[in-house]
Amino acid sequence: MQNTSHAVMAQRIEGRDAPDDFPTPPWATRALLEHVLKHDASFKNKTCLEPACGAGHMARVLAEYFGAVTNSDAYDYGYGQIRDFLTHPFEMRSVDWVITNPPFRLSEEFVLRALTIAKEGVAILARTVFLESVGRYRNLFAQTPPSKFAQFTERVPMLRGRLDRKATTATGYAWLVWELDAASVTPQLVWIPPCRKKLERNGDYPVEASRLMIV
Repeated sequence: MQNTSHAVMAQRIEGRDAPDDFPTPPWATRALLEHVLKHDASFKNKTCLEPACGAGHMARVLAEYFGAVTNSDAYDYGYGQIRDFLTHPFEMRSVDWVITNPPFRLSEEFVLRALTIAKEGVAILARTVFLESVGRYRNLFAQTPPSKFAQFTERVPMLRGRLDRKATTATGYAWLVWELDAASVTPQLVWIPPCRKKLERNGDYPVEASRLMIV
């Protein structure tokens, strides 16, 4: 029998105008900076845009690394500016990095838009199956392949509208990175090593944070 639990299957099929609110566990964002981008002190002088910020779970982590982070979302989650990334008149090459977990149905459009805004690079967190699709190959990968495809070796559980340390998933996720100054356009396959235990912090999960405040 097929298991249709949303926690396990991580279904992300929504109407085009519906919010796709699947918060990113903070450790998964830290994994991008620590193991894929391999940040250094210079990141504190760089700017970043998170254009699908939701309640700010990814944006708060990005602020640990970047000097300035701008946050926005097409829906009001009580965090960041309310604006549609695909229609807002951003200036070209106006931020160093665009990093986000975009709505799955709009991921291709988010990447193409981000590539016109970023000066140094774009990174999106996506299901591993994002690599599939003839249309996506023709419209995106054949013309502008990522410089890195970074596959998580651990699963990254995501639930609709909330974070849960105990959640599980059968869905694989990866970071796709476009480094605009990359010497080669040949995509590099990398693996993100097991790092969840090392990169999780006290207070990453709202319920746990409230308990810490009570104690």
